[in-house]
Amino acid sequence: MEEWMTEDNHTVSTNSSNLALGFTSSIVSVVLFGSNFVPVKKFDTGDGMFFQWILCASIWVVSLVVNLILHCPKFWPLAMVGGCVWATGNITVVPIVKTLGLGLGLLIWASVNLLTGWASSRFGMFGINPEQVERPYLNYAGAALSAVSAIIFLFVKTEVKSVTSESETTPLLRTSINAEEHAVTDESWVDQLSPLQRRIIGSLMAIGAGVLYGSSFVPVLYIKDHSKNNESIYAGSSQFDLDYVFAHFSGIFLTSTVYFLIYCAVMKNQPKVYPKAILPGFISGLLWAIANCCWFLANNYLSAVVSFPIITAGPGLVAALWGVLVFKEIRGMRNYLCLILAFCIVLSGSLLTAFSKI
Repeated sequence: MEEWMTEDNHTVSTNSSNLALGFTSSIVSVVLFGSNFVPVKKFDTGDGMFFQWILCASIWVVSLVVNLILHCPKFWPLAMVGGCVWATGNITVVPIVKTLGLGLGLLIWASVNLLTGWASSRFGMFGINPEQVERPYLNYAGAALSAVSAIIFLFVKTEVKSVTSESETTPLLRTSINAEEHAVTDESWVDQLSPLQRRIIGSLMAIGAGVLYGSSFVPVLYIKDHSKNNESIYAGSSQFDLDYVFAHFSGIFLTSTVYFLIYCAVMKNQPKVYPKAILPGFISGLLWAIANCCWFLANNYLSAVVSFPIITAGPGLVAALWGVLVFKEIRGMRNYLCLILAFCIVLSGSLLTAFSKI
């Protein structure tokens, strides 16, 4: 009897520790995801192609450090696919921020990200096993409330100030000494759109990015789910999510490099870089990489069906606060009331999702 009580107490203690680690990782991830674009917000990033490459290089550096700390776990190439999917969505980030603003743009793609990631985990899409929770009705309610918040956020109007600085624009490669005379204008295609076009195109890009972001964890979950199948090539693979960070982030950097090289070819070997955005872009990548590592930990200790609604909805609150308090992108009582309502719904949805696991 005493031995049974000891084992039972140990199990309760372990579960409590896992929940504490999972929710702590989620909180850190929410704060950093909601703030990672702040360092680069006031710097001109042009069409975003050079910026995304710097961002992804920084992300890969973090993954290399994590890989060394974990003593170089087995590298699964399939995990790179998730990174490729994420990087494809990431090339739309700068145009989204330019058209919708940091707060609203992040809120929309995060909400779509939430639904895609939650549904794929909960119902076992893309060949992964469906995940179970203690209270499924709370999980459904939490995901539904988070989705409703996305509709409310669409009614929030933003005032996005363009950042232009001719001195920051320098061709990365010059074919001749007089190449600057024939350089294309610093004005990006976004600057040529009307307000209505910006809102429509920005919203469509944010939705597309959200679908890609929400699918990025599927390869890792697939490998883990097939680790117990002796006939699978993934038999015996690690159940610790952080072991796949290096492969995942390598896929991000490789894909972003390919896109940047294609961009260089399209620009006829005269791509534009923005020197003042390099350091802020690198810092932005560090923040994102740390946040995503925390997300991997949250998936490990809470399961993706719980972590997705929390981590994808939460950053929108942080980003909107930046937009209201610092960048002044969101103004007016009507917008403030919409945000407050959306905040309450997102918070309620996150709490319901969290309680579904306990």
